[in-house]
Amino acid sequence: MKIFSFSPFGYEGSLVAVEVDLRRGIPAVDVVGLADGAVKESRERMRSAIRNSGFEFPLERVLISLSPADLKKEGAGFDLALALAVLDAQKGNLSEKSVLVMGELELSGLLRPVRGVHAAAGTAKLAGIDYCIVSSQNAGEAKEVSGMKVFAAENLAEAFDALYKPEIFCEGSEFSEDQGAPKGSVWVENVLFPPVDEGFEMAEICGQRKLIRALQVAAAGGHNLLAFGPPGCGKTLALQKFPGLLPLLPLEESQSVTRIHSLAGLLPPSVSIMRKGDFRMPHQTASIEGICGGGVSCRPGEISLAHNGVLFLDEAAEFRTSVLQMLRVPLETGTVTLSRAGRSTVYPANFQLLMAANPCPCGNYGVEGKICLCSARSVEMYWRKFSGPLLDRVDLRVCVSAVEKEKERNNGGEENKDFSTGALRKKIAVAVKKQRERGVKNSRLSPQQISEFCVLDGEMENFLENQRKKNSLSQRGVSACLKIARTIADMENHLRIEFSDLREAVELRGNSGPLEFVLPGE
Repeated sequence: MKIFSFSPFGYEGSLVAVEVDLRRGIPAVDVVGLADGAVKESRERMRSAIRNSGFEFPLERVLISLSPADLKKEGAGFDLALALAVLDAQKGNLSEKSVLVMGELELSGLLRPVRGVHAAAGTAKLAGIDYCIVSSQNAGEAKEVSGMKVFAAENLAEAFDALYKPEIFCEGSEFSEDQGAPKGSVWVENVLFPPVDEGFEMAEICGQRKLIRALQVAAAGGHNLLAFGPPGCGKTLALQKFPGLLPLLPLEESQSVTRIHSLAGLLPPSVSIMRKGDFRMPHQTASIEGICGGGVSCRPGEISLAHNGVLFLDEAAEFRTSVLQMLRVPLETGTVTLSRAGRSTVYPANFQLLMAANPCPCGNYGVEGKICLCSARSVEMYWRKFSGPLLDRVDLRVCVSAVEKEKERNNGGEENKDFSTGALRKKIAVAVKKQRERGVKNSRLSPQQISEFCVLDGEMENFLENQRKKNSLSQRGVSACLKIARTIADMENHLRIEFSDLREAVELRGNSGPLEFVLPGE
């Protein structure tokens, strides 16, 4: 029997072959192959679990080799693999079948779940291993790997019996469009959306029609967004409801999201595959390592956990400047590369960035009827924390006014029906369907794809050129306007970008620099 386990490092991880040799000598267990403390301690857990499960522990000297030998092995996920390898060696290695084994053993022989099972199963399948034995609590995520045959074991005895009975392994899940979807999910224009849970209804927001429209466009095209305005205007409340506008992920996108959360040990117990992109909202005190990832084994950070989901920075100006500037490369490439002790790993980090900020440190700059106590220098330093290159990568900039909110609150609740989450999803679904047919989100269009899908006539080209000069737009800013216009055109079911689509896109893009924003009351 060829028994393999998995050493999680970064996004890729490595398969580890577990070999056992029984030899003459004083009874003892030796583990070689750069095993850390947790792996070495598994010798005693394994010995007790084997005896308490009704087996005899070998009286010979046991040598356990973990290869490749130059790869450091960490964690308690090797317990079950070591125990089965010892029992198989005692039985005489009767089979040449290869099997992936992961699980932590209790002294009684019962199995505990471990992190990284989905990643391990995916890596094993690529290596040609078709069988997997894991804890019953990890079996769901392993079955989401296409073609993997899984046995869910409750204890060591069941796992050992499964080694020689391939017929009791269960086939992986059959893939379907609604696989793993939350109960109550609904289809809108052939796009699957999760149910509108409590707290995600956009109609509860009074006023702020421009902000809600910008969020609708952001959800439809995957665009980054900055909302700024005085405290209490509702920008944070609206942005926290943003996940209610997002459709469920396609199955191919769900696999990478599930893998990352499995490696981080954050996969919910009742969820075997992540069909909803994660909504991450880190605190302002977060470090660079917490945001981009790191540690000895290169654990994923917030931007990787937000892969195919949303990273929301509330009070964004309060984050460290180094943290904000670190976002520039992942926003451009959709990946983050981590290097530790001679090894490196590349995590996917294709996240959507939402930011909320006040107009100044006190929050009253440009607000009618209030006095700003900040000096011009402090306001300038406040906005310089973002830097022009970072803001240039934010497609949508929305100035949120408390005055507008007060006016629209008096209009009654009837007009809010058009801004309910269900109503907003209809146009989002139309745009998402078109982008899935193209194979790329509008926010990720390459220059060649922009030339193909964002064609303008002469009048619109002149309008965009005038806006470029008036607002000092960079080339990236011009491209952002075209991408936003393409999203709006998709939402309105326009085959080509129309003048109204481009005009609204320019308005939503705003000016180029943070100090050039037109604030209310100025």
